Order: sequence, then C-alpha cells, then structure tokens
Amino acid sequence: MARRESRAVRRERLATILDRLAAAYPDARVGLDFTTPFELLIATILSAQCTDERVNVVTKSLFAKYHSPEDYLLVPLEELEQDIHSTGFYRNKAKNIRACCERLIAEYHSQVPMTLDELVTLAGVGRKTANCVLSNCFDIPGITVDTHVTRIMNLLGMVTTTDAVAIEFELMKLVDSERWNAMNHLIISHGRRTCIARRPQCPMCPVADLCPSAL
Repeated sequence: MARRESRAVRRERLATILDRLAAAYPDARVGLDFTTPFELLIATILSAQCTDERVNVVTKSLFAKYHSPEDYLLVPLEELEQDIHSTGFYRNKAKNIRACCERLIAEYHSQVPMTLDELVTLAGVGRKTANCVLSNCFDIPGITVDTHVTRIMNLLGMVTTTDAVAIEFELMKLVDSERWNAMNHLIISHGRRTCIARRPQCPMCPVADLCPSAL
C-alpha cells in the first residue's frame, strides 16, 4: 500500500492511527526507568538487543552504585561487566559506557549534551539512543526507530524498508514534529500490547481497518 498511496494520503491515515492509539494507550510512556538524562543514556545503551524489563532489573542496582560518569571509571572494567552481565553483549556495552563517560567528562563537563549531533559522538550512541534521550529528557522532538516502530510502520504501509535512518526521515515527513515524541510511545506500546510480533491481536486492534496487513 505504501507504494500506491501518496505521502499526503499516508499522512492523513497515520494521523488517524495516532489519534486512535492515543485513546487506546493513554498511559503510553518510555519503558526504561530513569531519574536523570545520564541514567536514561546508560539505560538506552544497555537496551541494545535486550528487553526494557531486563534493563530495568539491572539498572535498579546499577544506578544505586553509579551516580555520575566519574563513578563508571572508578571500578575495573571487569566489575562493570559483571554488573551489566545479564543485559547481553556486556563486554562491548561496558567498553562503550566507559568510553561514553570519558567523553562526557572531557567534552561536556559530565553533562549529557542536548543536541543529536553531539550525542551521536558518544560511544554506543546512535540516532535511536540520541532521539530517545532528547525526547524523554529535554522534550526535544525526535523519532526513535526501534524494532517495534520498524515492524509496525512496515505493516501499516507507511514505509517499505527496515533501514532505521530511512524510516526516521520518512516519518519526519509524515508526522508533524509536535507529535513525534508521543508517537514513539504509542507505536511501541501498540507493539507490546496488541500488534505483538509473534501473535498479533488483529481482532482487538483499534486500527485494524486502517492496516493493510490486518488478518
């Protein structure tokens, strides 16, 4: 359907979809637990190839132990690896966290920067992580393209690619910027509760009549 529909038609259809999802999921919010931008930055790095639920279990004790970028550099790398072991890919994540913290200290006075261009210079931080931090901590519009957004936007016929950057830029054209942050939470909530990858609940879906992939 994405190939047959004009962008204007997709814009209108997606606006209606978001309206319905907002009514269906009034409690939609980011799935990671955090109290500061720095905590969300670390949690999002840990969330790569890991569920938010598992990350939240790990960060409950992690954030009680480490409070600042400096704290992550005061322990041996092996200790940090053990602290985040259950999130998977822990060796690479530990190295990225330490390198990220080193740059935060050296370049940003231990503060999380507030622009995408600066955030993506940090180790372990891509556009998805940067947009997640910007939208949830600083209320700066950004589209977070995770596996849920990739899958659902393809099912809805809004895009026909799995390239996260291409999806982000297409959605920027389809949705007004003031709705970007809410859209992130709505689509992800929809993917977790109704449009579940292995068992989609199409009969219960509030946007089934607007979805070309509905069963």
